[in-house]
Amino acid sequence: MRIKVINPNTSTSMTALIDRAATSRASPDCLVETVNPAMGPESIESHYDEALSVPGVLAEIAAEQFDGYVIACFGDPGLDAARELADGPVVGIAEAAMRTAAYLGRGFSVVTTLERTCGRAWDLAERYGVSRFCLGVSACDIPVLEVEAALDEVAFACQKAVATDRSDVVVLGCAGMTAHCAQISARVGVPVIDGVQAAVLQVESLVRMGLRTGSMREYAPPPPKLYTGVLAQFGT
Repeated sequence: MRIKVINPNTSTSMTALIDRAATSRASPDCLVETVNPAMGPESIESHYDEALSVPGVLAEIAAEQFDGYVIACFGDPGLDAARELADGPVVGIAEAAMRTAAYLGRGFSVVTTLERTCGRAWDLAERYGVSRFCLGVSACDIPVLEVEAALDEVAFACQKAVATDRSDVVVLGCAGMTAHCAQISARVGVPVIDGVQAAVLQVESLVRMGLRTGSMREYAPPPPKLYTGVLAQFGT
């Protein structure tokens, strides 16, 4: 089995961090390839960044056929479009983390990076049908590319969220936080969910069950048409 994990930003150091988390949980017979696009923003911290990351994500989906795919950014950018293109299942890390957290308690808290991204997390909780479990979304106010070196600050934000929200589980709201998962759980005393690991295992499970995205209706391949300018390569 081959799973492609796509870091939608162009940071190679963050891609290496995501790869360590992804490969640490995959089964021995599951080959994980972690990549980042050649084009796009160096980090994703706004709707603008997210929108401009999507062409790079889709180029990685289209580049080579894998059994399944993970989109390793907590905004799950391009998830619907990726499901139209991919032959195998595609899972975003926010979707995977939130659904996993809902199995483990009455409610969870999301701790993300910048405060401006909190609204997006609330939107995704509603989209994925877990808003009743999401007791709070808060930010540590650390930029994405700095969060790997900020264990103490992220852990403190998680402790505060659990106390304020009275939650049973914490969801880490950035792929860059993946290295902190076990240490934060030990400090806070509740399960802490890293979406990268959760998404890899969910994709692996779907593939082993022989399942893929339904393509009869909304997620059918996009209709052929001409694209022009910088998007010419995306014509189908």
